[in-house]
Amino acid sequence: MKFGLFVYCTVGRRAELERGLAGRDRGLYHRMLLELGDLARFAEDNGYFAFGHPEHHLQIEGFEISNDPALMAMWLGQHTERLRVVTCGFVSTTNNPVATAEKIATMDHMLDGRFGVGLVRGYQARWVENYKVKQELNAVGPWNKGSPADDLNREYFSEFVDIVVTALKNETFSYEGEFWQFPPAGFVNPHEHPVYSNFGQGVDQAMKVDQIGIAPRPLQAEIPLYGGFSASLTTAKFWAKYKGRPIVLAGDADFLELLWREWRDVADQHGHSVAPGQEAAWGGIMICAETDAKAQKLFEDMNWFWKTWATPFGQGMPELLVGSPDTIKREIDRIGSAVPIDEVFLLIPQGLHTPRQLEDSLGLFAEKVMPHFA
Repeated sequence: MKFGLFVYCTVGRRAELERGLAGRDRGLYHRMLLELGDLARFAEDNGYFAFGHPEHHLQIEGFEISNDPALMAMWLGQHTERLRVVTCGFVSTTNNPVATAEKIATMDHMLDGRFGVGLVRGYQARWVENYKVKQELNAVGPWNKGSPADDLNREYFSEFVDIVVTALKNETFSYEGEFWQFPPAGFVNPHEHPVYSNFGQGVDQAMKVDQIGIAPRPLQAEIPLYGGFSASLTTAKFWAKYKGRPIVLAGDADFLELLWREWRDVADQHGHSVAPGQEAAWGGIMICAETDAKAQKLFEDMNWFWKTWATPFGQGMPELLVGSPDTIKREIDRIGSAVPIDEVFLLIPQGLHTPRQLEDSLGLFAEKVMPHFA
């Protein structure tokens, strides 16, 4: 069992956020970057295998200020040598799929083959509406679940993922879907260029472009693909087609057993053979302290963050791995007895807690919990 971290890129402590416009404070943002670099290095030195972060824009409040997933991945990569950097993920409604595939392949090289990537649908309407690449698309959440807007977003997402995966796996390709066509129908390059036809492919001597391809090819033969935070059987089964792992932050063992089983059934239908535990990743909010009481006290700021920031988006409280090492071990054992687990992502109160508080929690977890699952 491997343990990775996930951060929201929160710019400051609770009191700093409560003052307002924390995301516009250049001092807080710069401090956050330095703390993230140190935290990633600490995680690597203490045996954590991955470090994940999201994509969110227009974050003047500073609760989730990770506005360029590729740049943030590079920042984390500069401070580490072995840690897998997981961008989770590129928001489909606000990114061109071919450009996304090109960024993924490039990042994989720049991180020396230790890049993992998630692709997500987009739920924060304020920035999605300002960044979306197709005017008919909308952000999705509990407020429009099952609506035509939700259905359209899901159809678009399916096409987006298919294009990204196709571009990553093929020398050149063409694609004609409902939302995208690559290359554009009937496209002829407006001037002659013999390099295209003599040293490439997909372009004939008359400069008609029939196929395109991204460059470079990814360094890894298969980049780890994640489905973002998910608690949906529909989403899990969708990712099984691509061997993508949904990250499930839930404590309902019966639901997890069903999700793992449904994922594997669909994966088998598509000819994917995976080891037990690779059906999905699991995890939750983690704070480890010497006693349960101390951990619960430390949880107060994260609890405030969740109820203030995540709950209005319709997100329920994730699985809580909050307590002493023994308490956390018992909870991981409980889930591990229900489903095989290969990767665990620990959502930590980065930004809200000081570097010392985070290192105390993560150090104790690494010393007292991780060896139990080695």
